[in-house]
Order: sequence, then structure tokens, then C-alpha cells
Amino acid sequence: MNRYLALIALLALTACHSRSSAPAEPVAPAQPQAPASAVENQSLQRAIEAEGFSSRGTIQAVTEVPVYSRISEQIVTFDIELGQRVRKGEVVARLSQAVLNDRIARNKAELEKAEYQYQAILMGQGYKRGQLENAPEEIKRQARVNSGYNTALASLRQLEHELTYCTITAPISGAVSRIDATLYSAATPGVPLFFIVDTEHLKVSFDVLENELHKFQMGTKIQVISVAYPSEVHEAVVSAMSPVVEKTGMVHLEATLQPHPHLMPGMTAIVTKSAN
Repeated sequence: MNRYLALIALLALTACHSRSSAPAEPVAPAQPQAPASAVENQSLQRAIEAEGFSSRGTIQAVTEVPVYSRISEQIVTFDIELGQRVRKGEVVARLSQAVLNDRIARNKAELEKAEYQYQAILMGQGYKRGQLENAPEEIKRQARVNSGYNTALASLRQLEHELTYCTITAPISGAVSRIDATLYSAATPGVPLFFIVDTEHLKVSFDVLENELHKFQMGTKIQVISVAYPSEVHEAVVSAMSPVVEKTGMVHLEATLQPHPHLMPGMTAIVTKSAN
């Protein structure tokens, strides 16, 4: 409560200072628009007077995921821009297929050679070319192993699977929050190309004093006012509470927010709760 009184006093002093600094001589009446900071202070003052609790918090995204490449290849399609909205499964980048296509062609030739060797082994054991499938399964298995057919087939399938990695899709729906790659640069496994933030699932993180913790529990409804849009009040529900009281005597809480076009991750917000 002392904190709230101090804040109200600070606002009152600011108002008094503004009145004392006014010119003594009368001037023509005017109706200037209040600066954004004044609107914010007035909104905050009203919130403190009407509510039993107030704290400063930060709006955050519940999910932000990096987009990676699984193979090392050159990026040949990359039309991503900061803030761009993407849908889950949407193609966001393409990698060069030249090297993989060349390796696939060589592996197909190796597989064809291994298949010819496989047939030669079976025919060497007395089976005619048109009747190779009539050989016992164990004989055919040994022939595939000895000819290298199994190894060549597995290598070809692996390369064909890696070819699908050249098409990179968005793992979630959201907005591009950071870009680390550029067109025609080399994609490297483990190094993010860019990040996608899920703007449809937001939360507000804030701290409360230990002696105020009894006012909150899972599911407690709170109100959130962003500093950028002080005239808008958003509803939130407490969804996470730290089990630890910090050395500063504060406890960390998080509340789930309903998405809104004016709410963005990283925004500063005022969290309030009614006294009831």
C-alpha cells in the first residue's frame, strides 16, 4: 500500500509542478492535447485508486520457436521478412538440391550394379534368370548381402529422404520475430535461420510481494493495461506461480492473456486486481 501511496503522491507532485510553472499573465484559452505520458499517468492513477493491487509486468509469447535446416546446403529461396505472418506447414525456405541430386544419381547406378551382382550370385547357384524369385528366402537374403544390394538400397532411400529436407516449412503459425539467415547463404544444422513467435498465445509475467501472495491463486482473474495503449483493459487469468520466494521478497507469477491486435511480446504492462 505504501508503494501505491508513493506513486499517487509522485503523480500529485508532478501535477503541482505543472501548475506552478504556468505563466503568471493571462493567456488566450487553449485546449492542447495531453501528451502520451500524461494519459498513461492518469490511467495508472485511476487503476491504483480503483484496484486493490497493481504491479508492472511484461507481455510475453508462450511459444517462440527457431526454424532450422537439417542439412548443410545453400539457401536458394528465402522470402522471409520481419513481422511476416506464416501458417504452420507453409513453405518458408528452399535449399539447393544440386548436390543431393548428383549423389542420388550415383547411388542409383550403384544400386543397379548391386542388383546385377545379386542376380549373378543366384544364377551361379543354379537358378535361371526368369526364376530367381523362386529361390528360398534365405538364399536370396544372403545374395543381397553379399552383392551389396541392401547397402546400396538403404543409401539411396536415405538420400531421397534428405531431399525432402531441402523444403523447409513453418513448424507453427505465428509471426517472424528475428531473422539470422540471408538468401544464398549456407544453411547449417543447429543454427537457426529465423524465429517464429506465436502471437495468438500470450502471457503477462509479473511479480508480487510475499505478503500479497494470498490474493492470487491458479485461475485468479486480473486486468492488464499496456503502456502503449493505456485506455484498453485486457482480461487475464493466473496460469503459473513460482514455488519460490526470491531474496527480494517477490514471487513470480504468469497469467494467460487473450490475443489482441494491440498486444505484442515485450510490451510493458500494468497488472491490476480488484480488492474483492
